[in-house]
Amino acid sequence: MTIAERWGVEDSECERPYPGDARAPSGHALYRGVTIDAPAATVFRWLCQLRAAPYSYDWIDNSGRRSPRQLTPGLEHLEVGQPVLSIFRLVAFEPDRSMTMVTRRAKWLFGEMLVDYVVEPIGPARVRLLMKITCTRGWLALPDLIMARRQLLNFKGLAEAS
Repeated sequence: MTIAERWGVEDSECERPYPGDARAPSGHALYRGVTIDAPAATVFRWLCQLRAAPYSYDWIDNSGRRSPRQLTPGLEHLEVGQPVLSIFRLVAFEPDRSMTMVTRRAKWLFGEMLVDYVVEPIGPARVRLLMKITCTRGWLALPDLIMARRQLLNFKGLAEAS
């Protein structure tokens, strides 16, 4: 695997099952991960913020508006079918553990895409935040690496400061 397909993850994290595997489209699997020194519930709560903003490069992904740097009340109340970011809808979640979303818009550009976020505790106040993207468009690997890396590092900084 190239760095565009795999960033910040171990072999075992690529080989493990992910919640959305059964519904993932045939295509390319991209893996990203980061270690965060914060409790799983805190990291998951920051993931819920994806309902409001992308947390990557706001000047590209968020029309120049800054992603919130404080938790927005109510975003932690997840329901299947809710929009997430601008192009996804939530198809499954397990509180404090995982979120799975699929493309709902812009399929003409991004194709079919499923994204899993998994919060894996590795201690009482330390987790691995893993991300697996399964997509039908191979060209997304490098742009996604750039955007997902920034997003995961932003979540790391925000969760550790909480």
